[in-house]
Amino acid sequence: MAEKSKILIIGGTGYIGKHIVEASAKSGHPTFVLVRQSTVSDPVKGKLIEGFQNSGVTLIHGDLYDHESLVKAIKQVDVVISTVGHAQLPDQVKIIAAIKEAGNVKRFFPSEFGNDVDRVHAVEPAKTAFATKAQIRRATEAAGIPYTYVSSNFFAGFFLPTLSQPGATAPPRDKVIILGDGNPKAVFNKEEDIGTYTIRAVDDPRTLNKILYLRPAGNIYSFNDIVSLWEKKIGKTLERIYVPEEKLLKDIQESPIPINVVLSISHSVFVKGDHTNFEIEPSFGVEASELYPDVKYTSVDEYLNQFV
Repeated sequence: MAEKSKILIIGGTGYIGKHIVEASAKSGHPTFVLVRQSTVSDPVKGKLIEGFQNSGVTLIHGDLYDHESLVKAIKQVDVVISTVGHAQLPDQVKIIAAIKEAGNVKRFFPSEFGNDVDRVHAVEPAKTAFATKAQIRRATEAAGIPYTYVSSNFFAGFFLPTLSQPGATAPPRDKVIILGDGNPKAVFNKEEDIGTYTIRAVDDPRTLNKILYLRPAGNIYSFNDIVSLWEKKIGKTLERIYVPEEKLLKDIQESPIPINVVLSISHSVFVKGDHTNFEIEPSFGVEASELYPDVKYTSVDEYLNQFV
């Protein structure tokens, strides 16, 4: 067996980052997390970091905005995975510059973990966020850095606990708001599974310079399908309230941040069908559950059981 690549995760204490750190450590990759001093002393993130250390993760002190520390960190590893948050997406050019200077990286995973940003039909403000990610793709390619882009589609933990109902804390039991006609198919993946699939791709030649799509068969559902599945679980028929596209577009324009962002992403997925409205061609992409059939992922059906 070839040695497992050493992995540096930038943004490892974030929402999806922590799952990728855990998956990396669990799978036996030497795992490094870039941390700022302020993160270590933060009471909430400090706990998370303690957990990382207990599972054998190495902390590297450094900062996205300190080029020297970034280059030094990158020189210690083979693979760099960025999971930085929304506000820092454009600043990933700093990671690209540091990788270029370090000269030793076998693969870069920029912060994606959502729609395939080269195949979206989004309105503002999601349009700009997706365009920023696409710019980072182009900058990575222009720098000649080997890459994998992870298109993980929806985080199950974001959508399924409330079936995307605004302001709800649990799935609906009487009426449900559905955006559009509820027919385009979306994909919902559990965060731990996203971590697992991402790490499996790290040393896989089949994912080199490709988009890794997470589209497992048991997680592809239209909004209507999910409501029907939920109705079956609770033994009750819900009143379905459909929001026409024109109304949704108006709501997006009139809503404050971050509601407008969430609604515009929902428009891209639930109205335009941007998770599934194209075929995955071998020239640009591969599908994770086909590459790794041994990964036991959590299906939407299983995921919803916890809320019944």
